[in-house]
Amino acid sequence: MSESDIIVNATGVKKIYRQGSVDVPALRGLDLEVHRGEFAVLAGSSGSGKTTLLNLIGALDRPTEGTIEVDGRDLARLGSRELARMRLERIGFVFQAYNLVPVLTAYENAEYVLLLQGVPAEQRQKKVNDLLRAVGLEGMAHRRPAELSGGQQQRVAVARAIAAEPALVLADEPTANLDSRTGTELVQLMRELNQQRGVTFLFSSHDPKVIDHADRVIQLQDGQILSDSAGEA
Repeated sequence: MSESDIIVNATGVKKIYRQGSVDVPALRGLDLEVHRGEFAVLAGSSGSGKTTLLNLIGALDRPTEGTIEVDGRDLARLGSRELARMRLERIGFVFQAYNLVPVLTAYENAEYVLLLQGVPAEQRQKKVNDLLRAVGLEGMAHRRPAELSGGQQQRVAVARAIAAEPALVLADEPTANLDSRTGTELVQLMRELNQQRGVTFLFSSHDPKVIDHADRVIQLQDGQILSDSAGEA
């Protein structure tokens, strides 16, 4: 596989949090490559380092040591403005708590990233309507989050995450607040987007529904990779 196929390259990544006078290691010298088109999950119990690693890859935090490259760019070499642009254009996010803007409609939430990017109105309209159809929310464009179920809100979050056609979508425990059936439907939706649109997904989850659908399971424990199904074939 060529270097251009690598979307995430993390090398020697450590993350240490300071709690009072005590250093608490969350990641302990971790190496990871994620390739374009993968549907991969970081699995492990609470405290294993899943969310910490996802936040570092998403440029929401910086490692204590080590390097992280996303889409060929070393995040440590980017200033705050460049990192913000990276998050806007190249990385999509799906959060456990949906993180929708409550006063905006489903359409407006999905459109928001495109507005920030300055995409012309006609292109925005076509793309957002297409996305809402793709995530099964046709006819619900004008509903606000409070008028949507949890599963529908998460579908809006997925539409927003892929609206800008990012190189990578990071999903942090996306099914945690959903019932079993809705969670399964959401994972199947993201799997279809992965297969039909080539979207690269990296999850953090301990939900069997997510893990069972993944191409690759990266098991974390105490801030280190315990096993990686990509290397077990």
